[in-house]
Amino acid sequence: MKQELRKIVEPIIEWYQNQEKTLPWKQDKEPYHIWVSEIMLQQTRIEAVKKYYTRFMKELPTIQDLACVPEEKLLKLWEGLGYYSRARNLKKAAIQIEQEYEGKMPTNYADLLKLAGIGEYTAGAIASISYKEKVPAVDGNVLRVISRVLASKEDVLLPETKRNITKALFEILPDEPGDFNEGLMELGEKICLPNTVPLCETCPIQEFCRAYKENLTKEIPIRIKKQKRKIEKRTVFILEYQNHMAIRKREKTGILANLYEFPNVIRRSDRRRNSKNIRTMEHTI
Repeated sequence: MKQELRKIVEPIIEWYQNQEKTLPWKQDKEPYHIWVSEIMLQQTRIEAVKKYYTRFMKELPTIQDLACVPEEKLLKLWEGLGYYSRARNLKKAAIQIEQEYEGKMPTNYADLLKLAGIGEYTAGAIASISYKEKVPAVDGNVLRVISRVLASKEDVLLPETKRNITKALFEILPDEPGDFNEGLMELGEKICLPNTVPLCETCPIQEFCRAYKENLTKEIPIRIKKQKRKIEKRTVFILEYQNHMAIRKREKTGILANLYEFPNVIRRSDRRRNSKNIRTMEHTI
């Protein structure tokens, strides 16, 4: 595996360095900027993140600003990105940085992992891009690229598969680990696409990709989903009086904690709607 992967290092770095850096968080290697952008990009499309990132940085340009921001304002800035625990963890980590690191971002992978909401991928991205530490940053894009290069039949949803790929990447990281990591991620975003036909003809590592050679790009990566999403049906009450609408605050824990919603109840199949003055609708969580 190591020998196969060594071949892709230089082509990916060269390809990435020739890409135009138009995204706002790619204009510098400031760790705070990389941190916030990587957290926003989790579960969110790049195009959607652009305006949120720019607004967030305008309102909270420093770690100190983030540590002090009221939660209501923080959640308003995050509104629309979803997964609000990400925003809360950003503030928790900013407070940690203030209290434990004199207000400065930790400068190594091990310490970054100690911060709230920062896992192996985010710590690897910050450490390699900002501080040139030789650590990989393995996200879904990287798993897909490496799985196709190796024509791996391992399930990428399994922790063991991620551990094996991470270990292999540790062994081949160059002196420019940030450019290599970003190149892998960007290759997955722009060329080695999921759920559609990858743009193999424009790929800088096409000649080293076994999935391309063996016509397996539709089958790889392997993803075996085992858990079904829970669907909850609710009746939501839209109560309006003299241009005012009734809302309530959700519980402090659980999904969408502390956010506001219309009053609602879990829908019972035998409950009859017998009021013409109350509009109802189904809401799926």
